[in-house]
Amino acid sequence: MKKYILSLISLFTLSGLTLSAQTVVTAVAPTVNAGDTAWMIVATSFVLLMSIPGLALFYGGLVRRKNVLNIFMQVFFLVAVISVEWVVVGYSNAFGTNSIEALKPYIGGFDWAFLNNIGVNDLSPYFISHSQMGLDGNPIGTIPHIVFIMFQCMFAVITPALIIGAFAERINFKGFLVFSVLWSLFVYNPVAHWVWAADGWLFKLGALDFAGGTVVHVNAGIAAIVTAIMLGQRRDYKRHAIPAHNITYVVMGAGLLWVGWFGFNAGSGLAADGLAGSALMVTHVAAAAAALAWALMDWIIDKRPTVVGISTGAVAGLVAITPAAGFVGAPGALIIGVVVSIICFVMVAYVKPKLGYDDSLDAFGVHGIGGIIGAILTGVLATPAIQSAYSGAAYGNMHQLWIQLLAVGATIVFSGIGTYILFKLTDKLVGIRVSDKHEAIGLDETQHGENAYNNFD
Repeated sequence: MKKYILSLISLFTLSGLTLSAQTVVTAVAPTVNAGDTAWMIVATSFVLLMSIPGLALFYGGLVRRKNVLNIFMQVFFLVAVISVEWVVVGYSNAFGTNSIEALKPYIGGFDWAFLNNIGVNDLSPYFISHSQMGLDGNPIGTIPHIVFIMFQCMFAVITPALIIGAFAERINFKGFLVFSVLWSLFVYNPVAHWVWAADGWLFKLGALDFAGGTVVHVNAGIAAIVTAIMLGQRRDYKRHAIPAHNITYVVMGAGLLWVGWFGFNAGSGLAADGLAGSALMVTHVAAAAAALAWALMDWIIDKRPTVVGISTGAVAGLVAITPAAGFVGAPGALIIGVVVSIICFVMVAYVKPKLGYDDSLDAFGVHGIGGIIGAILTGVLATPAIQSAYSGAAYGNMHQLWIQLLAVGATIVFSGIGTYILFKLTDKLVGIRVSDKHEAIGLDETQHGENAYNNFD
């Protein structure tokens, strides 16, 4: 009996020591999760791949040979200049907190300007999938803050680059540069703050934008149609066909965009987990469904499927699934892919020629319209099976649909008015459209003194 009692005492003592050890382990300071961090560094690289060379090749192949280097230069220059703008002031304005209470919902402040007050070992204050408790008792992310900053930098870079597709082949490079920087400062940064910052007014309302449907695509798409209309048509638009000069570039660019979009969407969960896997899967499914639908429409209406068509369809599907990637499953992705392909096809093939605006490379027809469709359908198809806290109209939550409509509407109005004002300002300061002579010669030679294709025979 005595032996039995001693055994019980030993057992309880051992259990107590084990619990104490567990308590000590739980109380340690939050640390970087190596898996999450490694994935986010890869995802950041993927999103950069979307701009250079992905978007540069996609847009560059669609223009005439005399303008291809101008497209490459515009995209490459934006990667450089917006990255500098981002670390100097952009990140602080987009994700920081404003010291003026009335401005907090609309724009961040300057506490993080030049990445001041951000240490190498600081953890990101932003998280979606993974979080841990900080020493102050508030949840905190599992990746370094600087990795989150660089991931978001790639979004800031590609958004103004998308607008290039609307004014291609007729914009002065100096005017392009001034307008793009101003637009990033005064349009992109505020909208990013509204939707993604913790004190943003649309974020607090519960607007769903997993990876940039409103912030990136609606925002850039509306800027695209405004600039296209204000610049006017290319000098020979409608006089004769303006075919893509290198369709091989187009399909290569589309392929790189498709691959890079896995970082764009799956990376937006900020963790290497099931949500990232789900976002990757629906991104691929929506792109595939949209590419297939566009190719079939080409085949049925024009009697043959085209490479430009299937590439454009894939991009439309990628655009539309972007806001929904963390909220819908495979059925929702299929619906989004097919619906956006049909609507964007109609916009590009019928509405644009009918209305007569020269959206050169269909930045509005694909990115603007695709972003609007995707953001709205997120409010319809979001399912609690992916994230239990979120649901759309199809699952009984009509309120989410109204919030999505409000977010889309606010972005359209703000981007449209802001773009108009900044375009006018830029035109007054440095001029924005090239002369007819320079447009006829080509922007590669007149803006950069180079030619993409030289003969030495």
